[in-house]
Amino acid sequence: MTQMSRRAALRRGLGLASVSTLAPSQSKPAAAPTTLKEGGAEIAVSFESEHFDLAHEALLGWVRQAARAVSAYYGRFPVPRARVRIFAEGGQGISHGTSYGDDGVWCRISVGHRTTAADLYEDWMLTHEMVHWAFPSVPRRHHWMEEGTATYVEPIARVQIGNLTAAQVWSDLLRDMHQGLPEDGDRGLDNTHTWGRTYWGGALFCLLADIGIRKNTANAKGLEDALRAINRAGGNITADWPLERALEIGDKAADGKTLMELYGKMRAQPAMVDLPDLWKQLGVAREGGQIVFDDRAPLAGVRKAIL
Repeated sequence: MTQMSRRAALRRGLGLASVSTLAPSQSKPAAAPTTLKEGGAEIAVSFESEHFDLAHEALLGWVRQAARAVSAYYGRFPVPRARVRIFAEGGQGISHGTSYGDDGVWCRISVGHRTTAADLYEDWMLTHEMVHWAFPSVPRRHHWMEEGTATYVEPIARVQIGNLTAAQVWSDLLRDMHQGLPEDGDRGLDNTHTWGRTYWGGALFCLLADIGIRKNTANAKGLEDALRAINRAGGNITADWPLERALEIGDKAADGKTLMELYGKMRAQPAMVDLPDLWKQLGVAREGGQIVFDDRAPLAGVRKAIL
């Protein structure tokens, strides 16, 4: 990521983008929202400011690509209707993405007025926001699940539409996942609300769940099957659910046990994970600054099924 490191930026919104047809322009934005149709949904895009160097078509393409990525992961767009409100900020790049479910499904996201086509192509914030729309709103102590899901799913969704490579994603995971490990005084995911445990602790839960489901089903199913089922049952950002309800629905659609069992281990105690051994089992390593894969590793098949 050249625009902004995940370790510096993750909050309750981050996302993606990418589009090869983006072209700069000095055109002014339209006054009325533009409705995009993607993944079976209608997405109303409004420009709340006029000062963008890029043409509207470029920004609309960015929204469409984010919607395509999320639709690829979930099998369809996670809500039938949504709104994206784009605000202009000084400078360059995408920032300040936040999602809401209190008046329909929508997010506001800021785009620097000097943002380039390359910035949009490399952005991850908007996809992260749209992944939030696919999961129910859970009690505050479970905020790690909302953020962890968005942190974990976003790059995988982008790989599925060709915006990232598997090597890029595994490189980021090797670099950043350690931030989700418990430190001294940790009291489990439900009770430790640090930045690292919220975003990367939640992402670690998702990775372990994905691995567990695939091991138990011989790669017949993965975390996406659980998350799709939760969403299909009405679990989106507008719904207030207890976390256990979501996990039980996900387990029923996947292998019947992994999510609730893993939650039981990680919810109230600092469950340690030997990350170096996990990467070795998956057959992924960094050598000479490059990511290399070992297809003879015990969990190489699981790694390939994930990405």
